[in-house]
Amino acid sequence: MSQWEIRMSGSRGVAYFYNPATKASVWETPDGLTEEEVKKLPGAELLTRPVKVRASHLLVKHSGSRNPSSWRQAKITCSKAEAIETLRKYQSQINGSHERFAELAKEYSDCSSARMGGDLGVFGSGQMQKPFENAAFALKIGEMSDIVETESGVHLILRTE
Repeated sequence: MSQWEIRMSGSRGVAYFYNPATKASVWETPDGLTEEEVKKLPGAELLTRPVKVRASHLLVKHSGSRNPSSWRQAKITCSKAEAIETLRKYQSQINGSHERFAELAKEYSDCSSARMGGDLGVFGSGQMQKPFENAAFALKIGEMSDIVETESGVHLILRTE
């Protein structure tokens, strides 16, 4: 049984092979591993992951958020459950419309990206909080996530590139 696993480089934003038993790391497929074996390694999904994506989001902060204030509100007092409920309402209004997503983000997102319809631009691995990154990279272009929770609050994410 192979000791190798696949990890994502924080500095390069690309997958590499790591052997926790020997602490060895390599960029290329280790000698002796077949393509089928590589597909079964922990982290194999990282090999097909895009290097960078572009996404927009609609953020609703709550009182437990890392920084419970925004351009919209100096002090955010709603609970996490209330923030999720609010985001569910937005989700139902979006109904697959990228234009509606941008409109709602401009008006209601607690992120400064609101002025750009929630557009965060292009980003790579290691630039966003892990739950956000994982969700954004798992989406197909044009697809919207379900609610994603991070330390910043709760988000709807729309992958645009």
